[in-house]
Amino acid sequence: MSLNRVSSIETFASIVPADQRSRRSSDASTRARKLTFNPLPQSWDPPPVEQVQPLSAFEVPKWKRMLQVTATIIYCLFAAGIVFGYAAIKPVLKSEGAYRDVCTQDPDSPISEDTCVEIHLNLMFTVAAVATNVAALPVGAILDRYGPRVCGLLAAVFLTIGALLMAFESQIPFDGLLFGYLFLALGGPFTYISSFQLSNAFPRNSGLILALLTGAFDASSALFLIYRIIYEKSGGEFGHRRFFIAYLIVPVVIVLLQIFLLPAQSYKTVGEMIEEIEEPLPEPEAYDQVDEHTALLQEEQELQRAAVVESVQQLLGSAKADKQARREERKNEISGVWGVMHPYSAWEQIKSPWFILICLFTVVQMTRINYFVATVRPQYEALLSHKKAVEINNFFDIALPVGGILSIPFIGVILDHTSTVTVLCVLVTCATTIGLLGIVPEMWAAYANVCLFVLYRPFYYTAVSDYSAKVFGFRTFGTVYGTIICLSGLLNFSQSGLDYLFHETFNNNPVPVNIMLLSLGLGIGIALVLFVALKVRGIKRKLLEHEAQAAFDTPRWD
Repeated sequence: MSLNRVSSIETFASIVPADQRSRRSSDASTRARKLTFNPLPQSWDPPPVEQVQPLSAFEVPKWKRMLQVTATIIYCLFAAGIVFGYAAIKPVLKSEGAYRDVCTQDPDSPISEDTCVEIHLNLMFTVAAVATNVAALPVGAILDRYGPRVCGLLAAVFLTIGALLMAFESQIPFDGLLFGYLFLALGGPFTYISSFQLSNAFPRNSGLILALLTGAFDASSALFLIYRIIYEKSGGEFGHRRFFIAYLIVPVVIVLLQIFLLPAQSYKTVGEMIEEIEEPLPEPEAYDQVDEHTALLQEEQELQRAAVVESVQQLLGSAKADKQARREERKNEISGVWGVMHPYSAWEQIKSPWFILICLFTVVQMTRINYFVATVRPQYEALLSHKKAVEINNFFDIALPVGGILSIPFIGVILDHTSTVTVLCVLVTCATTIGLLGIVPEMWAAYANVCLFVLYRPFYYTAVSDYSAKVFGFRTFGTVYGTIICLSGLLNFSQSGLDYLFHETFNNNPVPVNIMLLSLGLGIGIALVLFVALKVRGIKRKLLEHEAQAAFDTPRWD
């Protein structure tokens, strides 16, 4: 699974006075006041069209902004990432005979009927996971160009189509389950990413709002768990058709909220409001050309500027802005890699080892993560027993959303107070530990594996976006990070091959496939950590040499 996860929508570096900035801060970075998810470089942007203009938070009543944030968090719980509850809905679909009609035992078939059903269902999830990653690219462009309301309405359309296809899949002449799950997946990014801008509705609490939205995304995977419990309690009476017909309420509510409550345009970021304040007023007319009208106009402009300044200060507080700016500057220094690739173009960044290594590592880890979500029960049926595998699967269904929520504060602490090299070491260590626990045929290892996995998953995705912002910068973030998740998502189609190896080549033994993924991830991870560590060491040495030279060149007065 992957969606853009960031701890901050923009950089505050531009607010810091020039004489207080660290030498590590690059000009390219301090000019970029807003993080954009648009994957297209600015030079590729299509001809300008009339776009919805962002609005300042102080233009909207506080009660309405609070209601907007609350409503968005609630509907994200029901729409943002429901497809990642696949492990919970998979047993329901299997019990209702999903794909049995296309997997009827054929004497000439090289695979068994159960394996055929398993591969088809896992392919359904793989396509949805790939779509989630790839869809994040156009969402960024549409959000920047047309605003959050268009994204929200598109989300409702996709969710409606997906629910209808899932409900009536048996009456459709094509694969309704696969395409239905695909459209449900497409609705997720349009729901989730377009809601990021609401963090600017309350700049003082933007981090809390982003954390709540991220928690809603993670918790949304529990929707299918709740449905599976209802399905089992009803003895199978409440089938998936009835569930997805009832689910149509969600896109209807989203449409109503988008039209009557949520803003058509994004809220301005702190950086954008500061730019508005810093923008110079028109030059005053020459004294001999000033009349009553121009004098009144100049006075009105000055009063309007003063009102905007006062509103921004009330919204954010100048002292808090300065404090936040210094905190962001300190975090950048701790990372050790801030600004290393900021001056370069997107293409130069993509060609560099900084990009190639993190992209390869992301490809392997994303494949491992989604493969484990799709095959957690079959793996433990082979390692343990059917009864124990069901127990582990049930625990996993609960732990997946809960782990995503519990990990949010710890992720922020780790990323803000440790260097990027340390973060990468933690990632590689956790990935290796998960791989080792995944081949141990013991219950304690299974529970430990699930617990570590559900904490590692959100940490990994947040760390990759954090690495991309710090190394490559906000100016090219949409292009570079978009390329990483797009390539990683597309290569997730290799899961079908892993399924075949697991079920057929290795006779339902998950150990060989897990060892392959473990070894590949460990090798690339070690290469990534060593490369970044050596580069950081070189950067620190050059900074010390620069500071020593500057001290030597400073004139001394005896």
